[in-house]
Amino acid sequence: MTRLKILLRSLATSAVALLAVTATVPAAQARSGPVAPDEFVALRTVAPTIIQEMRYLTPHNFMGEPVDGYREPLCVVTRATAEALRRAQSRLLRKGYSLKVYDCYRPQRAVDHFVRWAEDLQDERMKAEFYPRVEKSRLFEDGYIAEKSGHSRGSTVDLTLVRLPALPTRPYVPGQPLAPCYGPRAERFPDNSVDMGTGFDCFDTISHTDDPRVTGVQRANRDRLRSALAEVGFTNLPEEWWHFTHRPETFPDTYFDFPVAWRPVLGH
Repeated sequence: MTRLKILLRSLATSAVALLAVTATVPAAQARSGPVAPDEFVALRTVAPTIIQEMRYLTPHNFMGEPVDGYREPLCVVTRATAEALRRAQSRLLRKGYSLKVYDCYRPQRAVDHFVRWAEDLQDERMKAEFYPRVEKSRLFEDGYIAEKSGHSRGSTVDLTLVRLPALPTRPYVPGQPLAPCYGPRAERFPDNSVDMGTGFDCFDTISHTDDPRVTGVQRANRDRLRSALAEVGFTNLPEEWWHFTHRPETFPDTYFDFPVAWRPVLGH
C-alpha cells in the first residue's frame, strides 16, 4: 500500500471517529452559548409593525439600571405567542391603534437580578417613580418581585396600546427628576401610549386592571387592550393591566435562561 493510500485511510478513520463522538453531544451544547428552543422566534420576524420599547435593556426601569440577560432591543416569544400578537395587531391597525411591547421573554438571570435588587433595601434610586407608596421591604410579600416569572416560559408579554400615528418617546436621562407612575398623564414620564392610568411597571394597586379608581378614557383604554388580546387567546394578570399570557402555553413548566439577543434565536 502506498504512503498516500495509508494517509487517506487514516484520515477517513479519524473522520468517522469524530462524527461518532460529535453525534453523542447534544445540539445545544455543540453550539456557541445558550440557544433558544426552535419554538422561540423574534417577534419582529412575525409581526414587524408591533412597536418595541424594551425597557429592561435601559436604565428606565424600577431598578434604574440595565437588567442582566438583555443584550439587544428585541422581543422574543414562542411562535404561537407571536402569531397571536400578529392577529391582534392586524385587527387593531384597522382601528387606528398599534400594540407596543415593553417586555417579552425574560431570562432567569434577569429574574435573579430583580431578586438581588429587591434584597438590597438601601437602593431606592427609582422609588419616586415606580413604587412611591410601597415600602421596598414589602415587594416580595406584596407579589411585585418573585424568584420565578412566567415571562421566562416565553408566552407572557408586557404591552400597551399606541394611537397612530405614533409619536416618538422622549429618552430617559439617568438622574432626571422622577414623578409618580400613577400621577396625571401630563406629570408622568412621557410615553407615546394611550393613557392607561399608570405607567408601565407601576408597583401600586391602581395598576390592577379593574381598579375602581380608574374610570373614563383610562378605563376604556384598559378594556380595549384586554378585549383585543382576549380575542386571540391571551389572559390578563388582574394585578397588572399590561401583563398578558397566551394560552395554552408552549412551555407551561419550563423556565429558560438564554439571553435576549438575535444569536440565540437564529442559531437553530
